[in-house]
Amino acid sequence: MPFHTRLLVFCAAAALLWGGCGTKQQVEQKKRIAGIVFGEDQFFRLVLFGMRDAARTQGVELLEANSAQKPDREIQLVNTYIANNVDAIVISPLSTVSSVSALARARDKKITVVTFNTTIAEDFPASFIESDQTDLGASTGKAACAYIEQHLGGKAEVAILAFTSQAKEVSVQRTDGFKQEISKLPGVRIVAEQDAWMPEQAVKKVGDILTANPGVNVIWAANEGGTAGAVMAVRNSGKAGRIVVFGTDTDEQMATFLLADDNILQAVTGQQPFEIGRLAVEAAVKTLKGEPVEKRRSLPGILLTREKPAEVNAFKERLATLTK
Repeated sequence: MPFHTRLLVFCAAAALLWGGCGTKQQVEQKKRIAGIVFGEDQFFRLVLFGMRDAARTQGVELLEANSAQKPDREIQLVNTYIANNVDAIVISPLSTVSSVSALARARDKKITVVTFNTTIAEDFPASFIESDQTDLGASTGKAACAYIEQHLGGKAEVAILAFTSQAKEVSVQRTDGFKQEISKLPGVRIVAEQDAWMPEQAVKKVGDILTANPGVNVIWAANEGGTAGAVMAVRNSGKAGRIVVFGTDTDEQMATFLLADDNILQAVTGQQPFEIGRLAVEAAVKTLKGEPVEKRRSLPGILLTREKPAEVNAFKERLATLTK
C-alpha cells in the first residue's frame, strides 16, 4: 500500500477515535462570568454596559442578572451560578453580612468573587471596585460652599435629603463628605435632615421641610432620586431662584436640570458606572489568569455645574454614546 494511502487510512481511523487527524482534540471554552446588579436605574444600566464592553474585549462570556434588591433572589442567583460552574461572579451585594454565606459557597467551589459598588464584611473577594463615596459628597459640598459665598454672602440654611434607611454606609459617607465641606463656613446652618431617596418621597419631604423651615435656601440630596424630587418640590413651591439644589449622582435628567432656565439645580457629582462595570469584569479576568489585581479600587466622582454648560452637554453626548 503506497505511503499516502496508508496516511489517509490512519487519519480516518484517528478521526473516529479522537474526532480528527492533526487537530486539537479539546478547544478551550470561554470563561463564564456572572454579572449581578440589584437595580434597573441608569447607574446599573451603565454598569452592565461597562461589563459587556470588558467581556467583549477580554473574550469572556457574560451572564447578566438582577437581584432586584431581594435577598432571596440574590441567594437563588448565586446558587444557580454555583450549580452552573461559572468561573467568576461579579456582584453588587445587597448586604455586607447577609450576602456573605451564598458568596462564601461560591468561593468554596473555587469561583472567583469580585464585588463592585457595595461589598461584604469578608476579605475573600478578589477585588472591590467602588466610587469614593465620601468624595462624592465632599465634591458637591465644595460647589455648595462656593455658591453660598458668592451668592448668599456666606450664610445659608441647609436641608439635607439622605437615604440612610436604604443603604446606611453609603449614605453616611456621602453625607459626612458634604457636611465636612459646608461646616467650613460659619454662616451655614443645617436646619433639617431627612431620608428621601425616591422622587415622590423627596417632593413631599421637601414640601414639609419648606413649610416648617421657611428660611431654607439650599437643599442637598445624597442621591439621584432625592435630587430630582428636591428640584420638583422647589418648582412646586414657586421659589425657583430663591432656593437652590445641589445633588449627588448624575443622569440625563440631572444634566437637563442643570441646563434649565429655572436656576434651581446648581451642581451634581456623579459616579463612573461604566468604568466600575468594566474594571470589575477585568479584575475577575485577571484573577482567573493568576495576574495581580488591586484589592480595593475607589474611583473619584465627576462634578457637573450650571456654570459650565459645555461640560454638561459633553456629559449628555457621552451618555448617549454609551447607552446606544
